[in-house]
Amino acid sequence: MSKSHSEGVADLSPTKHRRGLVAGGNWIVDHVKIIDAWPPQDALVNILDQTKANGGSPYNILIDLARLGAKFPLESIGLVGDDADGAYIRADCKRHGIGTRQLQTTGGAATSYTDVMTVRSTGRRTFFHQRGANALLGPEHFDFSGTTARHFHLGYALLLDRLDGQINGEPATSIVFSAARQAGLTTSLDCVSESSNRFASVVRPVLGDVDLFFANDFEVERITGIPVRAGEKLDRKAAGDAAVRLIELGVRQWAILHFPEGACACSATGDLVWQGSVRLPASEIRGAAGAGDAFAAGVLLGWHEGWGFKENLQLGVCAAASCLRDVTCSDGIAARGECLESAKQLGYRELETES
Repeated sequence: MSKSHSEGVADLSPTKHRRGLVAGGNWIVDHVKIIDAWPPQDALVNILDQTKANGGSPYNILIDLARLGAKFPLESIGLVGDDADGAYIRADCKRHGIGTRQLQTTGGAATSYTDVMTVRSTGRRTFFHQRGANALLGPEHFDFSGTTARHFHLGYALLLDRLDGQINGEPATSIVFSAARQAGLTTSLDCVSESSNRFASVVRPVLGDVDLFFANDFEVERITGIPVRAGEKLDRKAAGDAAVRLIELGVRQWAILHFPEGACACSATGDLVWQGSVRLPASEIRGAAGAGDAFAAGVLLGWHEGWGFKENLQLGVCAAASCLRDVTCSDGIAARGECLESAKQLGYRELETES
């Protein structure tokens, strides 16, 4: 495989007559708490502030796309409980113009929620998660026959109990992606940074079902077995090798990695595209929750519109930088032009490939 700085162009020929993005998977209400320090076991810390906001891959990405100013329809698929948090999610979607025809309510479980503990001085966060209704989500809840959307995104693998399993020996997620592709949509997947050995059994078998695959440095190491960091430092050659490896494992069009230093993407033909992150001052960072989803939203906006992949990655890192300015997953996201202009003023980190 060659390793060039090709811009890359989305292959939208099967879907050029379609328009819109539908996202499904984890619908979560985040209860974000700002704390003064991370405690040892049995110790006490102070909650300095708290707020309630969106969480989970499809919820975050759809809200982010709305805030970025996406000019195409946005649709949701998922399960919420018949409770206050479920009503909160529906109202929030309505406020942002997100369709909820397939955001179903179940009486079998409460709406999923996460307590997000964020240390004020560092922005580092820890998640205490209640799976709730998301654990009941299965292939039968996904219907692509009535949508004219161009793209379908699913997340998070490893955090969707039924979809992470198998049905008659076939990964349940593969059944969903197959239905989406048959309906004419391109597909993408993101996973959660679970500290386990399940990446090989849950994520790797479905890579061949997706056009785009998103992973951070932690996740790609678990999937490929290639260490991409030497201590705190990114090993750029290893990161590129890991992206190439994801293509070899089956990703259909683009394998996309993101990390604090920036991002890289490998195409099905082996082209590598790199983009440094925005030089956002540490004093402006309030929290890192949702930054990966903001990055994915920026990339998916460009993918939907058929941009070159360098442009997709650039909007991705700009959206992620915007997200870092708030403790919630999406409240910091600015309109696309504002994100790009802010990054232009701050500059980007240098992120060169190996020659």
